[in-house]
Amino acid sequence: MDAVVLRAEELNLPETIAGKLKGRKVKIVEENERIIITPIDDSITKAFGMFEGGKLTTEKFLEQKRMDKESASVPQTIKVTSKTESLE
Repeated sequence: MDAVVLRAEELNLPETIAGKLKGRKVKIVEENERIIITPIDDSITKAFGMFEGGKLTTEKFLEQKRMDKESASVPQTIKVTSKTESLE
């Protein structure tokens, strides 16, 4: 049987179990006359806050992007010299 994916709020579960699964998606599988409910990890939600307290803030990032954009719009002069060497 295929797995079914639902939001935990769509199920009528005991309050203690529902509280642990609130806001998460769950996978429901029937296996050997058992029904198995497994929470599905959402990688975006799981990663939320992983850089909290880091040195790079949104403001610093946006300032760096602005500076990069400004420096890219200023043409840079590159001096090219030609040098002929003989191979002996």
